[in-house]
Amino acid sequence: METVNNQSLRVLIAPDKFKGTLSAKEAAEAIAAGWRRVRPKDRIELLPISDGGDGFGALLGERLGAREIAASAVDAAHRPLKTRWWWAAERRTAVIESAAVIGIALLPPGRFHPFDLDTFGLGKLLRQAARRRPLASVVGVGGSATNDGGFGMARALGWRFFDAAGKPIRKWTDLDRLERIERPARAPALGALRVAVDVRNRLLGPKGASRVYGPQKGLQPEQMPKAEGCLRRLAEKAASVPGVDPEAARLPGSGAAGGLGFGLKAFAGAEIVSGFDLFAEIAGLPERIRAADLVITGEGALDETSVRMGKGVGRVGRLCRRFRKPCLALAGAVSLNAGDKGSPFALAAGIAPELTSRNAAMRKPAFWLSRLAARAARAWNQRLKA
Repeated sequence: METVNNQSLRVLIAPDKFKGTLSAKEAAEAIAAGWRRVRPKDRIELLPISDGGDGFGALLGERLGAREIAASAVDAAHRPLKTRWWWAAERRTAVIESAAVIGIALLPPGRFHPFDLDTFGLGKLLRQAARRRPLASVVGVGGSATNDGGFGMARALGWRFFDAAGKPIRKWTDLDRLERIERPARAPALGALRVAVDVRNRLLGPKGASRVYGPQKGLQPEQMPKAEGCLRRLAEKAASVPGVDPEAARLPGSGAAGGLGFGLKAFAGAEIVSGFDLFAEIAGLPERIRAADLVITGEGALDETSVRMGKGVGRVGRLCRRFRKPCLALAGAVSLNAGDKGSPFALAAGIAPELTSRNAAMRKPAFWLSRLAARAARAWNQRLKA
């Protein structure tokens, strides 16, 4: 056991996922293990966070006291899929994670193009959740493989889409021929539905779903006009349907998950909310930060967007600054200086290349993150002594 500074601290460890390597829970445990090796007397609390993407369902479900429900659906490519959602019986609240059914991580890399993918499987999952007659439902939409504006999801909920000849439209890439939308005779009842988004992009335009996030999913520059045109037509026709919010496509977050934010708003009456704010409220994050002496957060890649775009890690840092609590940020890689103007972090440290190579870090992420946490603890000891 290492020699440590005798001052005991209340340490809150609240990382997001390290995408592709560690869940938020696994990251929190690795950080705690490394920190304890250097500072075993500290009182540590683990609070892994999510802003709506991969892992959102399990983390939010745990905070709500929900149990996991096994379900059958199809993935974004319409392949049969065994998945799950969460049910908090006392609150009669359903929690659905889009990434668990139409997530990009569920597909073989490079095998499917966004033109061939849709959100139909999510709609099937929503129908199953509706059978419990929830009073409230939450859908986290980060990490999706799709760019269909929620078209597939709407079809699964019973909405019908027709071209000028009255023929049904079944592929989102045919939406540029859309003329008429028919609402379901009886839509599944999901209670007060909230869609938790991790970005504030609107559906259309230079900063819309297709142009900003489409390339990450496989859309090529020459395909952007087609994608944008289909979503624009969908938004225009949806706006004329009685009961659909005509401003749905203009709302911040409507472009989240390839326009799924828009689709849930327009075709399921959802309220679009910040995934981080929702999680922070339910988990009591502000109160936990107030009670801590030190907060440690982290994610796979810490850069300017972590702070500027309102990601979970940046939001934790801002809360710490608001309550005047020091915040350390640990990551797989860092391209942000903790001393930069606007940075909320007292220290920002990365595994690669400081401790090892990127490839080595990817092979043993928990081991190296634990080592990084121990290094951060030693640095904090030095700061306490100064």
